Amino acid sequence: MGITRRRQVSHFLVNLPYDARMRLLLVEDDARIARFVAKGLREQAYAVDVSETGDDALYQAAINTYDLVILDVMIPGRNGFEVCRELRKSGQRMPILMLTARDALEDRITGLDHGADDYLTKPFEFRELLARLRALLRRSGELRPAKIAVADLVLDTAAQSVCRAGRHVTLTAKEYGLLEYLARNAGRVVGRAEIAEHVWDETFDPFSNLIEVYVNRVRRKIDADSTKPLLHTRRGSGYFFGPGMDPESADAGDENASPRPRAKTTSPSRKSHA
Repeated sequence: MGITRRRQVSHFLVNLPYDARMRLLLVEDDARIARFVAKGLREQAYAVDVSETGDDALYQAAINTYDLVILDVMIPGRNGFEVCRELRKSGQRMPILMLTARDALEDRITGLDHGADDYLTKPFEFRELLARLRALLRRSGELRPAKIAVADLVLDTAAQSVCRAGRHVTLTAKEYGLLEYLARNAGRVVGRAEIAEHVWDETFDPFSNLIEVYVNRVRRKIDADSTKPLLHTRRGSGYFFGPGMDPESADAGDENASPRPRAKTTSPSRKSHA
C-alpha cells in the first residue's frame, strides 16, 4: 500500500495539540491508500475530499476552500507537479504536501520548485504524515490553543473531550467536530453554509436537514442539565454559541421544527455523514 505499519500501534489515535477541524484535499489514485489515509484523517476530525486525477483535483480546488492539499505525483491526467504548478499560478496559497513513491533527488527538487511545501515518499508511517501536516499548518499560521473555554464549558482539543460545569459530555466524532467549530467561533452567528464548508466534506447534501439534526444532538448533550444554554438558533441566520444572547432574537431550539424540505434532484444517493 505504500504505507508501513507497526504491530499493535494505532496510527489513528494520535492526539493533535491544536485545531484539526480543517478541510483537506487528498489527491491519490491508489484506492487502497486513499481509503486508508482518508479514514485516518477523518478519525482525527479533518474533513477530507478525495480526487483521483489531476484534472479533478484542480476542479475541486477551484470550487472549494482547502486548508491543505496532500498531492500524489503519479496520478492520471496532469501529474502532481503540473497540478501543484497550476494551483500556485491560480493564486492558491494553501500548504501542499507532495506524496509519492519517487525518492530521487531531482524529483524532490522538481516538486519543491513547482510550489510544494514538503515532500513525503512512500512507504511512509501514517504518524509521520500527521506530524508533517501539523508542521505545515503551524507554518501557515493555523496554530491554535489546545483548550477552549466558553462559560463553564471546556473543550480539550488534544484529548477531543468536553466538560460542562465539571460534567463529562460524551460526543461522537462528528458531534465533537461541530461543537469545536462553534466554540472556536463563539460570540458570532455562524450560518449553515459556513458549517457545511468547514465540518463536512464534498458528499454533504445541502438540501438535507443534517446540520439541524447534529445541532440538536449537541444541544441536548451540553445544555440538558444547565439553566443557561450555550447553543442558540437565530432563525434565518444560523447558530450562536455562547452565553448572553438576546433571548428575543434567538429560538430555544429546533427539536420541534419540521424537517427541511428536500429539493427534487436526479443526483445519485449520497453516503452517510454520521
